[in-house]
Amino acid sequence: MQACDDKHEALRKRVETWALRLAVQTPRIRIQHMSRKWGSCSTSGTITLASDLAEQGAEFQDFVIVHELLHFRVPNHGRLFKALMTAHLPNWREHDMAK
Repeated sequence: MQACDDKHEALRKRVETWALRLAVQTPRIRIQHMSRKWGSCSTSGTITLASDLAEQGAEFQDFVIVHELLHFRVPNHGRLFKALMTAHLPNWREHDMAK
């Protein structure tokens, strides 16, 4: 159980680091089982990440985290959202896949 807690804590730290880099307020972070998505965000400022995201590579974790954090600035997947994704993670499209 400790290893799982350590991995989840590492995910939380990644979110905090990216929130600073993206100049968004550090959200409330929930990590739970999600069978259909890797992450989601709410208008109340909470990010939920799939618990098994901790088992994925660092680049994919960053993709999911940046994707969700950017929704606090841009609520849709339009041109601005994609431009910001590209600015922060130039090869983000390689990771853009459903769970």
